[in-house]
Amino acid sequence: MTQKPIFEESSGNVFADIGLADADELFACGKIGIQVIRILKQRNLKRHEISQLLGISQLEVSHLMNGEFQQFSEDKLLIFLNRLDREIT
Repeated sequence: MTQKPIFEESSGNVFADIGLADADELFACGKIGIQVIRILKQRNLKRHEISQLLGISQLEVSHLMNGEFQQFSEDKLLIFLNRLDREIT
């Protein structure tokens, strides 16, 4: 007898789905971080240029570009968007 896989419908926030207490903040940081990465990749910047533009170390650039958004607060990620000439409302 083959067991059928069990599926659950997502809430749209994977962090909430797995029961993390700070799910909303993690989800927001992920969304903002992805936008920052998209802009940086569109600009074809080198890591040292990103470091200077965002005012962070090259190690932090590596964290950012690898999607390790937990290394940054939501406010810090919003500052990055601002430094990339994006209006934040």
